[in-house]
Amino acid sequence: MAHEALMAELDQRRDKAQAMGGEAKLAKRRERGQLNAMERLDALVDENTFFEMGLLGASAVYETDIASTPRDGKLTGFARINGRDVGVVVNDFTTKGASTSTTNSKKMGYIRKTCVERGMPFVHIGESTGARLPDAMGSKGMGQLLGNDTTQFKRMRETPWAAAALDTSFGSSAWMCCCSDFTVMRKGSIMSVSSPRLVSMAIGEKVDLEELGGWRLHAEQTGLIDQFVDTDEEAMAAIRSFLSYMPSHNGELPPDSAVAEGSGEDQDSILDLIPEKRTQVYDMKKIIRVIFDRGSYFEMKPRFGKSATVGLARLDGKVVGIIANNPQVGGGALSAEACRKIIEFTVLCDSFNIPIIRLMDTPGFVVGTDAERRGAPGHIMNFMNATCMTTVPQVTVICRKAYGRAYVAMGGGAHNDAMIAWPMAEVSFMDPVFATSIVHNKTKDDEGFEEALAHIQKNLEIWDMARIFSAHDVIKPQETRSYLVRMLDIQRRRRSNGIGQHLMRTWPTSY
Repeated sequence: MAHEALMAELDQRRDKAQAMGGEAKLAKRRERGQLNAMERLDALVDENTFFEMGLLGASAVYETDIASTPRDGKLTGFARINGRDVGVVVNDFTTKGASTSTTNSKKMGYIRKTCVERGMPFVHIGESTGARLPDAMGSKGMGQLLGNDTTQFKRMRETPWAAAALDTSFGSSAWMCCCSDFTVMRKGSIMSVSSPRLVSMAIGEKVDLEELGGWRLHAEQTGLIDQFVDTDEEAMAAIRSFLSYMPSHNGELPPDSAVAEGSGEDQDSILDLIPEKRTQVYDMKKIIRVIFDRGSYFEMKPRFGKSATVGLARLDGKVVGIIANNPQVGGGALSAEACRKIIEFTVLCDSFNIPIIRLMDTPGFVVGTDAERRGAPGHIMNFMNATCMTTVPQVTVICRKAYGRAYVAMGGGAHNDAMIAWPMAEVSFMDPVFATSIVHNKTKDDEGFEEALAHIQKNLEIWDMARIFSAHDVIKPQETRSYLVRMLDIQRRRRSNGIGQHLMRTWPTSY
């Protein structure tokens, strides 16, 4: 009978924990069209693969009844995504607003630690109010809750991390987004350090939710999110898609996939996408979609630093990272924000053994007083540093313009394993119009300007660089895909079998 009673008590405790915040709170979420924590988990992971840890966790401070803090507000455990093991934390807002406590911090820390030690991606689905004040207040609360784990926010990029910011994502939900390699945010959600109520009290005025931490702020100004979506289901799908490009840990290569039907077709169409006039803009993303496997371009930070585009893709079924200038925005001139975006993506690729392909068409870096105020020199030097520290295979394609220091930062010179160019490529220290003005002291309205400009432009052509083997080859644009496939086959044949040295594994995930 004693055994039967204990088994019954266990069943009762499990039932209470699985009820989350109770039917009334769950019903309110349904009425508002919000998914609950379990529904989000089901949309994220493969069916029937969730292996929960800490089901019976509850507050250790003021409450003794497990039903009042079931699971202590976090569903934690392991599951499979696309057939591979991952560690998962999903916040349950119906339990104390998923506020951070001593118990649920231990639960989450265990999952992260296991992911690092056993080589699994970590996923955090955020919706929270911040710290749970009864747990955190006073010296005892601070002593129990904060500062007890020196590894809590130490990223060495052993495994990929992904996060979502949903609804009100304050405190730990924001922290995990900023620590992760990929962050998706649902429109209408707010991600910030503290809640609007606390911020309003701190500054003595009412704050606007969107201005405090709306998706547009983070997509366009802070660069803290990589993608934005309309629904929770789309957020979970974005995380699944991101992880499909990533290895489980930094000691292996990303998984190969079947080549999508239609990939490699219509390569001649690239010529139609590039204007014959050197000053006319075009959309580099259209060229990317032609060269790489059909439907595989997974762009990151599309609204941040828009003069560059970065993203993951597949080439003949193998994962690659793409860094490209986009002349459609600012002629492809690299702003401080574009530099930041490229740096973060370079670190991601080098940390997880993803070869980098750079498509270069840039007149240089954005200059001016505003650029200086945004810290352009520092970002440019960080960009240079990241390019120099890249250890995965890397191929540079000069599509059109390659001017000044930006040529080097974008993988020119010796900063690549192979550098090729299209016949329309032009390389020089600066734009020929500016060079003509400086060298010949002539402006567009002066007599002899066009003749002087033509002389300088002749020196920009790629043939001289190919002649001295500083460019390894000049190819037709429509030959780019086949060239890249073969070159990466060669460059992967290294003693490390394509595994990088991970020199940037400690680079901050947000700065």
